[in-house]
Amino acid sequence: MQTLTAVAHRGAPYRFRENTLDSLRSALQQGADAVEFDVRLTRDDVPVLLHDETLKRLWEHDRPLRSLSADEVRGLTAGGVPTLADALAATDGSRVLVDLPGRVDRRTARAVLDVVRQCGAQERAYYCADAEAMLAVRAADPSAEIALTWKSIAPPRPALLAAVRPRWLNYRFALVDHDLAARVHRGGHLLSVWTPDTRRSMRRLVDLGVDSITTNRIDTLCALRGAGEGEGHTRER
Repeated sequence: MQTLTAVAHRGAPYRFRENTLDSLRSALQQGADAVEFDVRLTRDDVPVLLHDETLKRLWEHDRPLRSLSADEVRGLTAGGVPTLADALAATDGSRVLVDLPGRVDRRTARAVLDVVRQCGAQERAYYCADAEAMLAVRAADPSAEIALTWKSIAPPRPALLAAVRPRWLNYRFALVDHDLAARVHRGGHLLSVWTPDTRRSMRRLVDLGVDSITTNRIDTLCALRGAGEGEGHTRER
């Protein structure tokens, strides 16, 4: 039996730039059980950590990632955008939640999963994104652990759940109430939520029995859990 899983959203983005190695390491040092990061492919199909389609917001280069090689990304960001392999090495031994934003087909999923396999990280990596992306991951790896991101109060269709076979259902935290939490658990799934950043919101979700919280404020979540406020329930992992 385990208590609430504390997941750091893109590392520790209030201390270091999101999706960087410093951010991931900082989150783990603060007590995160897992770190979440976003993965996209460069022009030469190298998986790297970046949430946006372009480098503009974080790195001040209005260049689409898909138009750049991994070497060009490294040069434009002074090595600041890590490869997936770099991130797996930096988080060695810790759980990682790999988010796949944007359009993800089987080739994209395979490129990501191949790196995870080559790095020997299959047992500690799990994946989240929308249904299209998770169907691609499931096709690429029948044994992958999946957190299906769902943005509607209406439940996923049974046929979709049968095809994706998620272990987790992953909801925006504001959608979650008692009825939704109970429904998810009755269906045999674990419930993960993203991204509450206030202690009040986190405490409400703990009281509702969520199994995992992904937050930008991993220090706040770990402090809440350390004070005993995150130990209101246990559930088999």
